[in-house]
Amino acid sequence: MSHVVENGKVTRCCCFAFRTVTKELVTPELLNKMYERDFSEIIQDKPFSYEDRKFVEIVSKGIHRRPDNHFEILLPLKDPNFKLPNNRDQALNRLYGFKRKMTSDPQYKRDYTAFMEEIIASGYAEKIIQVDSEVSSNHDAQIWYLPHHGIYHPKKPGKIRVVFDCSAEYKGKSLNQHLLSGPDLTNNLLGVLCRFHQEPVAVTCDIEKMFYQVYVNEEHRNLLRFLWWENCDLKGEPTEYRMTVRLFGATSSPGCANMALKASADDGELECGLRAQVYV
Repeated sequence: MSHVVENGKVTRCCCFAFRTVTKELVTPELLNKMYERDFSEIIQDKPFSYEDRKFVEIVSKGIHRRPDNHFEILLPLKDPNFKLPNNRDQALNRLYGFKRKMTSDPQYKRDYTAFMEEIIASGYAEKIIQVDSEVSSNHDAQIWYLPHHGIYHPKKPGKIRVVFDCSAEYKGKSLNQHLLSGPDLTNNLLGVLCRFHQEPVAVTCDIEKMFYQVYVNEEHRNLLRFLWWENCDLKGEPTEYRMTVRLFGATSSPGCANMALKASADDGELECGLRAQVYV
């Protein structure tokens, strides 16, 4: 309806009628839901695949706290009875390959040996006291040797990161082929940024070496073996070690680390409240 006012009086009145109608009643609640759709972080909006559900089931059943309060989780294997060929010779050849680089580059050698000394001293890697020669020579055992190499960050030239190559193939097989990656459990970045505007002060934090804070069950550590020199003496024979924690190169590590983080938030609900569970 339209009114035309002249000299304070209504002179004309026009009415408009629309024959089209909406298929459903548009309520304020529906309108609000429409505008908030892009800000939804509900994981159930994206259904889990079969492998995602399998990953969550394996991790949820096996996750437990160690005496030192770190979480420990099995490797989420696609098939727990899978077999791998013995790739020790491959790892040994790769080791001697970058030994030549360390010999010709003193700085690279210092950084590499310092990294290895740190992870062994911290308990992130352990020496295999007695190598079972019968098991090591078995081509169908659940043992895998990880080749490794060092890289520098372009913006941090003085800091080396030793990468354990879980994607390295030997006779068409690799460790990553047998690991479940799991669902994406990280919070939506848009939601994180929006929450920064909810309160006057926003707080953020970082977990140092997050993957190294989540341990691997002992029965799966033989899949994380690697070769190195004891006491970093490159003149001696390489010794067998194995990782005890998650690796940056393993496809399952992000999912396992996030599951451990959420389990920690669940355990702290009484102390920290429900919001800690939502925002981790």
